[in-house]
Amino acid sequence: MTVQEETSTPVAAQNQVSPTRGWLGVAAITASLFVFLTTELMPIGLLTPLSESLDVTVGAASLMVTAQGVAAGLGVPFIVAWTRRVNRRRLLTTLLAVLAVGNLITSIAPNYPLILGTRLIMGFASGVFWAIGVSMAMRIVPENQTNRAAAVVMSGISVATVVGIPLGTLLESASDWRATFLIWSGLSALVFLAVAFTIPSLPSANAVSVREVFGLPVKNVPLRVVLVMVVLFVLGHFGAYTFVRPYLEESTSATVGFITVVLIVFGVGGAIGNFIGGQTVNKSLRGSFIVGGLILIGALVMLLTIGTNDIGVIAAMVLWGLAFGVVQLSQINMTLAAAPETFEAAMSLNTMAYNTCIALGALIGGLLADHVGVTSVVWFGIALVALAVFLRAATGRRTTPAS
Repeated sequence: MTVQEETSTPVAAQNQVSPTRGWLGVAAITASLFVFLTTELMPIGLLTPLSESLDVTVGAASLMVTAQGVAAGLGVPFIVAWTRRVNRRRLLTTLLAVLAVGNLITSIAPNYPLILGTRLIMGFASGVFWAIGVSMAMRIVPENQTNRAAAVVMSGISVATVVGIPLGTLLESASDWRATFLIWSGLSALVFLAVAFTIPSLPSANAVSVREVFGLPVKNVPLRVVLVMVVLFVLGHFGAYTFVRPYLEESTSATVGFITVVLIVFGVGGAIGNFIGGQTVNKSLRGSFIVGGLILIGALVMLLTIGTNDIGVIAAMVLWGLAFGVVQLSQINMTLAAAPETFEAAMSLNTMAYNTCIALGALIGGLLADHVGVTSVVWFGIALVALAVFLRAATGRRTTPAS
């Protein structure tokens, strides 16, 4: 099952845009995903210097992820519904402008409360992008290439983890974390220009009212089950991943250089997982999620058991990234397959669940790290991902309605 097979996509824009301009637009949307995701997750690689510079605990510093995730999750269904008549090109350029200004403010903010408030506002923009980005890409390419366009946009996740977050860590070690966010402000501005010049006018399509958005999981049982699985998986994965740097510093006395390598290794594994998932979800969407989840659990167990040396850490992180790539692609396909007639609404709910749980995972992980120890965060990840796998196995094919 593919996004193209299971999703109704308006073709009006496809008939009016040349293939060349359409794919340039897809590239701009992919770049948008890159800057949004790296901005949201950048503090993961910078937790230690952030906490030291701002004179807060590591757990408190992780609230930078929490604040943006909460806004992205809780605000998106309302904003997507309220902007259902707004041209999608205009909406995306506005979101990128918010991101550029937000990163600029973060880079010069004199205190931690201002940074948290800024991250909260950027979170609203990030959440709306996740709800509209993939559907925009699918509308501006020839109809027989919509699935490829969606896959290209989602590859931005791998690029962000392979290049973005490690690069941010490297830039911080060469200068400081403020310079990192300043550079990301400039990148966001460049992507703003790319979107403005390459994406055609896209009148809103497939958006519904707030009441209809929240009514979807009430009426749609498969979508409801998928959203619960997304909650469990994201809580577990990001609860553990947010604290990779403090965990490695405590368990292996890892240097900044080695942590940068580890983050790159995770991203490479994610890219491989995306490629593998692109093949396996067409054959067995259920099996892809289950096997990917089991590999992720195994990787976290490896991190706890043989992750006391560099080789063990790298092996565990490769498997973790690979599993994340497969499960990530699986859960997106599951969401779209469960509600193909209401594309943006289903994605807004997915975004709400996903980003809220990134925030909650960072919050719960921060509490565990501060009061129990960083190792407990890894066990938290194992338990939550195991629950997601169990739910997927128990519900079987009922989570995927017939075409």
